Amino acid sequence: MAGPYDLIVIGTGPGGYVCAIRAAQLGMKVAVVEKRATHGGTCLNVGCIPSKALLHASELFAEAQHAFAGMGIEVTPKLDISKMQAFKSEGIKGNVDGVAFLLKKNKIDSHHGTGRIIAAGKVEVTNAEGAKQTLETKSIVIATGSDVAKLPGIEIDEKQVVSSTGALDLKKVPATLLVVGAGVIGLELGSVWKRLGADVTVVEYLDRILPGTDLEVAKQFQKILQKQGFKFHLGAKVTGLDKSDIGCSVMIEPAAGGEKKKLAADVVLVAIGRVPYTEGLGLAEVGVQLDQRKRVVVDDHYQTNVNGIYAIGDVIAGPMLAHKAEDEGVAVAEMLAGQSGHVNYGVIPGVIYTAPEVATVGKTEEELKEAGVAYTVGKFPFTANGRAKVNRTAEGFVKILADAKTDRILGVHMIGPNVGELIAEACVIMEFGGSAEDLARTCHAHPTLSEAVKEAALSVEKRAIHM
Repeated sequence: MAGPYDLIVIGTGPGGYVCAIRAAQLGMKVAVVEKRATHGGTCLNVGCIPSKALLHASELFAEAQHAFAGMGIEVTPKLDISKMQAFKSEGIKGNVDGVAFLLKKNKIDSHHGTGRIIAAGKVEVTNAEGAKQTLETKSIVIATGSDVAKLPGIEIDEKQVVSSTGALDLKKVPATLLVVGAGVIGLELGSVWKRLGADVTVVEYLDRILPGTDLEVAKQFQKILQKQGFKFHLGAKVTGLDKSDIGCSVMIEPAAGGEKKKLAADVVLVAIGRVPYTEGLGLAEVGVQLDQRKRVVVDDHYQTNVNGIYAIGDVIAGPMLAHKAEDEGVAVAEMLAGQSGHVNYGVIPGVIYTAPEVATVGKTEEELKEAGVAYTVGKFPFTANGRAKVNRTAEGFVKILADAKTDRILGVHMIGPNVGELIAEACVIMEFGGSAEDLARTCHAHPTLSEAVKEAALSVEKRAIHM
């Protein structure tokens, strides 16, 4: 029996490894358990990091094809998909090796194998050869993340019918790609293969793309994607799928019922969301409570109903985002050290790394209307921003929602170039409870894209300069 540890973290994705490092910084003796050969979880191995590599590479390829000539750069790009995949793999390796280095640097013990909680304070680890070892600890944090949500009756083979994992590893560009689900993952990966030459069709059960995002942003984004060549079947569900040597035949029908339609595709990407991953953890046996969506139920201190067992990230309620898991990992480590860890769930940004990008934080207009909150809107288009205009990246806008009485910023929603970076200043000002006026009176460098944020803040009081 190994230990005793102060803390064992099961899962070394963004939530788990950050939790372990923060706990070690605070003087705890820490171990991590990871079933993969490499650390970093879904995010670094088969999620955020590889998808960003392919989004970046495919965006440059599309730019070279369509935008360079207009700037006086004459090139004819040639695609080498195996080299692009090698570029992606190199990026993954650099990141996962970095996490392994950080764990070692912070004197955290790494146990590779499948973790199972056999009692409060006891974790059994089964390695690849089947050998078992029991670790003892004061506290356990479950940070096992999430898995791909499956479509009933449709088998994912990661060749013709793929999840996000298989879609990141295709060996050639499919002539036609059918994406099931118009959420972040479907639209990002659809964008990668669209730019590289695939004909992309998206089927979505709801009557809109990007559920939960500000509706005005979602509508504008759909128009931009359609201009890029995306086809959409909204308010539609997949009712059947047949595979053959020449591709897939997919049956769809209106979500409300109606006439069926058959769509052909070389590859089908199932991107209908993710579900908490708690398989094999022994939660039922130790009495850890789950909710109706199979998420681990925790209190304000991330503790489950079993003393000494905690959970963070995708396995608990809230947005399934790496940075949300990281913040929770830090918070629970600080709480275990007797400090007052805290996560502000009102200020968790979301970014879609397409071209243009979409970034959002705080309340949407729909949420404010539903809550009966009186608000003012400031909007500024990138067509009126000097830097965006000269760079020919002028699609989209910045929208700021402020409280009508106090002027406090309640939500910021952007679509446009680099907005995934621009959203950070909105997060900072919202963390400090700042107003649109505060943002409007903050000097922004010229010429930058960030001036669009300032102008949107000025627009709250209808005094934007460049409109």
